[in-house]
Amino acid sequence: MQNCAIVGINWGDEGKGRMVDLLTAEYDIVVRYQGGGNAGHTVINEFGKFALHLLPSGIFRSGVVNILGNGVAVDPESLWEEIQQVESQGVPVTPEKLMISDRASLVLPWHRELDALEEQRLSDKKYGSTKQGIAPFYSDKYQKKTVLAGEVFYPERLKSHLADLLEWKNLTLTGVYGAEPYTMEMIDEWIENYLEKIKPYICDSGAYLREADRSGKKILFEAQLGALRDLDFGIHPYTTSSNTTAAFAATGSGAAGTKIDKVVGVVKAYSTCVGEGPFVCEWFGEEAEALREAGGEYGAKTGRPRRVGPIDIVATKYGVELQAATDIALTKLDVLSYMDEIPICTKYIVDGEETDRFPFPAALDDAKPVIQVMKGWKTDISGVRKWEDLPFEARQYVEYLEEKIGCHITYVSVGAERDAYIKR
Repeated sequence: MQNCAIVGINWGDEGKGRMVDLLTAEYDIVVRYQGGGNAGHTVINEFGKFALHLLPSGIFRSGVVNILGNGVAVDPESLWEEIQQVESQGVPVTPEKLMISDRASLVLPWHRELDALEEQRLSDKKYGSTKQGIAPFYSDKYQKKTVLAGEVFYPERLKSHLADLLEWKNLTLTGVYGAEPYTMEMIDEWIENYLEKIKPYICDSGAYLREADRSGKKILFEAQLGALRDLDFGIHPYTTSSNTTAAFAATGSGAAGTKIDKVVGVVKAYSTCVGEGPFVCEWFGEEAEALREAGGEYGAKTGRPRRVGPIDIVATKYGVELQAATDIALTKLDVLSYMDEIPICTKYIVDGEETDRFPFPAALDDAKPVIQVMKGWKTDISGVRKWEDLPFEARQYVEYLEEKIGCHITYVSVGAERDAYIKR
């Protein structure tokens, strides 16, 4: 086995960063291939606790090359601030350690403002955006109205290109939203303060990656969010604006044609969701608050309380299929230790009938969960490192999930620290 993708199976926030940080010990290169700074990967290691938004989670491993691929929405301002934050905690981020694809498009200053203005216009019909400019960015990318990172090496072309985009974008800002226009002086300041700062990291990372693959280097592809937020196959329109599936890894990384030998799908031992949209198994009130507090379920990027509920077999099995997962990493099993009984959403009721198939998005609003319970283990398992040392009830829960979702659960996480896991 060589190349591996680590992907989310559900709505995101499953604990992918924790698994990337763990598994990078076995890999030479870590690549982010889609998404932007609109979600966070929380990592706890010997350097401290980090909430990464753009930097690949392999940035903490000595000797590992980290790449932001062409499919990533690169926000120079957010990225530079993140680099500074990580370095302030003792982690060097050098051009030898971090590469940014010269073909990656840049999140421009107006994208975040447009994101916030549109959510405000939508009011109670909003999509639940993190307001990091991701939807306006990808919209512009597919209209060919973004700037490639590599244009920083062609300053005259860059200025001319940005002036054209500025004129076009101001029509929307002022005409549609009644907002203040941007000026070239503002753009010049953005170039100087942020784009020039990340310039040393920009290169033809695609060529590097393809050569590394040919020479037998091991590549780990890191995804953002989860299958249910995929632009094509998720809970439309409450999705992200990129493809979150492992199938997009080769294209979004710049290593088209690279074979992915292993897909590790990350699943939380219960369900969480940040943002709007249908969430069939959602809990409310005291029951939800107890689970939220036990798991520390607040968004890594926004700090928003995550919506929570029992694990959803219907959604998880669908996510496993979309990701073509070969292995599952089950995270936060330890959080459930306070429960007398562990609830599981095994099926949905749609149009009065039970189903184990994930419905078309339009049918999700009226879907109801079918819940069954298993006996809890009611003991602290955070110190367990061997499968046979887990309580019988905990092992029974894991084995039941494995059978129902149809994929082997290889890793069981019992804590946030790097070594707090069991490999089966």
